[in-house]
Amino acid sequence: MPKEFSRGQRVAEQIRRELAELIRLEVKDPRVGFITLTDVEITPDYAHAKVFFTSLTGQEGLEEIQKGLRRASSFLRRELGRRIRIHTLPELHFTYDPSVETGNRISALIDKAVESDRRMSGEDPADGLDGGPPVTDGPDDRQS
Repeated sequence: MPKEFSRGQRVAEQIRRELAELIRLEVKDPRVGFITLTDVEITPDYAHAKVFFTSLTGQEGLEEIQKGLRRASSFLRRELGRRIRIHTLPELHFTYDPSVETGNRISALIDKAVESDRRMSGEDPADGLDGGPPVTDGPDDRQS
């Protein structure tokens, strides 16, 4: 059975898509250049939208990015109003989303733990992920 999405969720997703396009194509502030919008949460009365973003530079220069987003927020809200027809246009609040950075850090820790386990058990990392024998390419690799 397909998952049902409420109107608020659909509006939030549309806001995310439109803001991403506006930031990419229309915002001229260089501080805002390298961000990705990850999510939008909208209040039930559509008065406020919390826009989550992540940066390619991580938390480096985060304060400058937020200043640029705050400065562009009135422009973004006005342009959003031209693209989306809803009764109340939400005030935009930009919030840094560290989830991508956290995910990368956790992934690196998992990779390090797996590599450590392989070294402890004496496996050769070239053997493959399942710990089985190495894969052979042809008849020259077989032993008689």
